[in-house]
Amino acid sequence: MPSQDKLVIALPKGRILDEALPLVRAAGIEPEPAFEDPHTRLLRFATNHPSIDIIRVRSFDVATFVAFGAAHLGIAGNDVLMEFDYSELYAPLDLGIGRCRLSVAEPDDIAATDDPGQWSHVRIATKYPEVTKRHFAQRGVQAECVKLNGAMELAPSLGLCSRIVDLVSSGATLRANGLKEVEVLAQISSRLIVNRPALKTRPGELTGWIEAFRRVVGEGAAR
Repeated sequence: MPSQDKLVIALPKGRILDEALPLVRAAGIEPEPAFEDPHTRLLRFATNHPSIDIIRVRSFDVATFVAFGAAHLGIAGNDVLMEFDYSELYAPLDLGIGRCRLSVAEPDDIAATDDPGQWSHVRIATKYPEVTKRHFAQRGVQAECVKLNGAMELAPSLGLCSRIVDLVSSGATLRANGLKEVEVLAQISSRLIVNRPALKTRPGELTGWIEAFRRVVGEGAAR
């Protein structure tokens, strides 16, 4: 089958993949053995379906590949979906994996006397400038965002910003770096996402896989 005719599924690298892969397999899609080879340089993989390939990309890039039609289906956190807000994406299913929260954190000594309800202007280091600005604008707070892609917890100790907005799971990384979570912007989980134009041109195929994932999530919830 020509590669341009194949259904392409975008999966995120990193820890979410460990939770996502069992769902993909339960839905009936098995990637080729090279997918789990830690030494492979491949980014696109065949599956047990000749008509389906899987690509493995950065979590932030899954939404972009699907939105622009390079992939037809994907798995992405709603943190990414909120940040990019692509109109071409349809997110029909919460997969219930990758649960965490998007939160504001600041140094312990500031948090001890700080009242977020009194903020009028904040300077924040974050990977999520659009989500952050929208959140604070709704409260009438002006947010000046410094875009970082990682090591957010260093920003306060090095004087870049007093506060950060980042994903928080257990909070252990914040505590290890002398930071305290002071406000939650959103609860986060991973969603099945679909390219809207592809859903119109390949409705039977894509709807079938959406329903396959829906059954898997339903069976997991019933256990």
